[in-house]
Amino acid sequence: MSDEPQQRSQGWASREPGPGPRPDPASPAGPQTGPRPGPGAGPGTGPGAGPGAGGPDGPRKPATKQKTKAKSKRKPRPKRTGLRRLVPTWRILLGTLLGAALLIVGLFALGYFLVQIPSANAAAVKQSNVFLYADGSQLARDGDVNRENVALEHISKDAQHATLAAEDRDFYSESAIDPKAMLRAGWNTVTGKGRQSGSTITQQYVKNYYLGQEQTVTRKVKEFFISVKLDREKSKDEILEGYLNTSYYGRNAYGIQAAAQAYYGVNARSLTVGQGAYLAALLNAPSEYDVIAHPENRAGALARWNYVLDGMVKQKWLTRAARAEVTFPVPHQAKGSAGLSGQRGYLVQAVTAYLTSHRILDEDTLTRGGFRITTTLQKPKQDAFVKAVNDQVMDQLDKKNRKVDTYVRAGGVAIDPASGKVLAMYGGIDYTRQYVNNATRRDYQVGSTFKPFVFASAVQNGSLTQDGRTITPNTVYDGTDQRPVQGWNGSGYAPENEDGESYGDISVRTATDRSVNSVYAQMAVDVGPANVERTAVALGLPAGTPDLTASPSIALGPATASVLDMAEAYATLANHGRHGAYTLVEKITKDGSESVPLPAEDSTASDRQAVSREAADTTTDMLQGVVDGGTGQAAQNAGRPAAGKTGTAEEDTAAWFAGYTPDLATVVAVMGQDPDTGAHKSLYGALGQARINGGGYPAQIWAQFTQDALEGTDVADFDLQLQPGAEEPEEPAWDPSASESPGGQDGGTANGGQDGYTQGGANGSRPAPTHGRTPGRGQSREPDHGRTVGTGGGSGGSGTGTPGGTHPGGTRTGGTTTGGGATGPTTAGSGTTGTTAGPGTTQGTGTGTTTGPTSGLTPRSRH
Repeated sequence: MSDEPQQRSQGWASREPGPGPRPDPASPAGPQTGPRPGPGAGPGTGPGAGPGAGGPDGPRKPATKQKTKAKSKRKPRPKRTGLRRLVPTWRILLGTLLGAALLIVGLFALGYFLVQIPSANAAAVKQSNVFLYADGSQLARDGDVNRENVALEHISKDAQHATLAAEDRDFYSESAIDPKAMLRAGWNTVTGKGRQSGSTITQQYVKNYYLGQEQTVTRKVKEFFISVKLDREKSKDEILEGYLNTSYYGRNAYGIQAAAQAYYGVNARSLTVGQGAYLAALLNAPSEYDVIAHPENRAGALARWNYVLDGMVKQKWLTRAARAEVTFPVPHQAKGSAGLSGQRGYLVQAVTAYLTSHRILDEDTLTRGGFRITTTLQKPKQDAFVKAVNDQVMDQLDKKNRKVDTYVRAGGVAIDPASGKVLAMYGGIDYTRQYVNNATRRDYQVGSTFKPFVFASAVQNGSLTQDGRTITPNTVYDGTDQRPVQGWNGSGYAPENEDGESYGDISVRTATDRSVNSVYAQMAVDVGPANVERTAVALGLPAGTPDLTASPSIALGPATASVLDMAEAYATLANHGRHGAYTLVEKITKDGSESVPLPAEDSTASDRQAVSREAADTTTDMLQGVVDGGTGQAAQNAGRPAAGKTGTAEEDTAAWFAGYTPDLATVVAVMGQDPDTGAHKSLYGALGQARINGGGYPAQIWAQFTQDALEGTDVADFDLQLQPGAEEPEEPAWDPSASESPGGQDGGTANGGQDGYTQGGANGSRPAPTHGRTPGRGQSREPDHGRTVGTGGGSGGSGTGTPGGTHPGGTRTGGTTTGGGATGPTTAGSGTTGTTAGPGTTQGTGTGTTTGPTSGLTPRSRH
């Protein structure tokens, strides 16, 4: 047997090396004398190694076998824990992206082959919309489509470039779809910057001509694929031509040729840079940017027009020098469709504006027709409104002999306070002769009809005077003419009363009856002009009403709200301060069956308590005094308990009466407008009167309409809850020889100023009866500074009175007023004697003397 250790051909090597050869203690070499391991041997490879080596444990396993086993026993990779488990690996991410890309490509290919370019849609030729009264009888059917297609070469290059600058500046260089624009539009919409379109001109043309205006995913998908196909099959010029011939420009004009005629009376080939830019601006908001129909939106239209011109310069389609020479081309007066003559066109226009402004239907969808629209308008009341305006004003005009009579226009709206439904509307002389709706336009000052909002705000906010007294109807103010307001940090303000009349110490109630500017300007400061503005908006005026600014002058009514806006606000007062936004539409169906959803009445954000019931009811109580003994006495002819306020615009360009019964709120305005230019005109001398005041013709129209509209219904009185201190105090005795001339701002007699009502009666007529109702409505009335209402014929004389005595809140003094009438024969007028029931009993007798006709009055402007 060999002395060399034998190695096993198979077997496992030991994990740990066995003990090496033991040194011989007796050997002089010590531990260094053992045999050397062979090449490549590791520890424990010599004689006496552990298992697997030579010796008793058998031969050792080769080294390469050891390494292989070591690798197979490598420590496993730790598992992903925590948030790391949610992060996909690069392999998963890459696979997902590749799969999504393949899916998108597949869907695109599928959609491209499945969606075909259809024939022109039926809506490309507009259908008629049918408008119905509330009872289902037909109100109007909108007219035939005004459309004339023209070739692109027959459209001026300036107009083409203006359209591209407005809608799609990269049209000729981009594809049919602009993903960046679509994403930008979507982002702006989501982030509250307004709904914006990311569509190219190609997409808009597809929507106009092949599809429809509905905002659905299906329509968007079809639009996408048809646009891509169309861009491959048609040239850019063909697409632009189609777009220009199918776009809606307002005024029932479809296509640029019809628009050029409707706005400027020229053909499309003759459109100038300025005209083309204006028509291009209209594409963004066809009706809203019509500066003739909506003069209040002129600023927005000009901004869009300038945007178009600046875009033309940026694209080098117009030089800067040529741009500087372009002036805004004012469009011609619009002419309504013959099928919409009379009031029909105004009503259709108002209903259309309501639907689009409330986003019930967009303008493009609505103008393509096929809708059956039931309105809230009641035919008997509508007819009554037209008759009242004709009887009181239009039939009295002498246009041949008085040029100013050709300026006379009227507008009116009646609303049910409980429901907010518009029951009747008077828009103008004739839609085919005057396109602008006088009931919805916002360019005439509302004048003193705004003053009740100031007082309502005072009660709502618990406001105090400068010396700390609570503002109530009995609070005394200084009514001196041109008295500077106190407590205002801005520039000095000292408004003038009508005809420069000073009233001295005067209660808020009497200042309301006589519409005293100095009192209400000071009250606006006491309340806070910003609070007044908020109250007016809460009652119903739009927040963007022109000239509705938080300054002391807000009380005098420089704001240019529409008749409809004012009717909505006064209806809120009549409804005890609860505001429900007006509505003009009861029901809409499409193609005879499909119903279009309307905003739910109980879910609208505008259905709210705008001001407290005390604030609204106390205002109503005070406005009853305006009708009973102030500037609005003509409204008594309605034969109903009524509250109201008169108002007049600067230079007498408009006169207003805003009033209500418990069942009906109505606002009437008589306006002056040049029939050719549309410019505002003063009404001095119209209808043979020195002045047209709110207490005259507007109040007379109001009274006749209200009487007819409520005929056959029970007479209801106001149910009022007044603020503490609003009850009228018991009045001191006063001189029965005192006489009164209820004049002043919005004065009640012809010698009174603005909004005057001839108390002595125009042409000697007697004042309207009170229909068995005492002026105090069960409460004693405050003596009006020594003035009592006389019943003599004529007006313009003088009245003298005795001091009014002392009452809570200050001292009231009487005085002498002198009318502006020419001297004439004197007629004695006996005053009234009577007893009023209520808290306390007051008896009084007065006589009045009035002199002369009204012809000696001198027109004065309101400051």
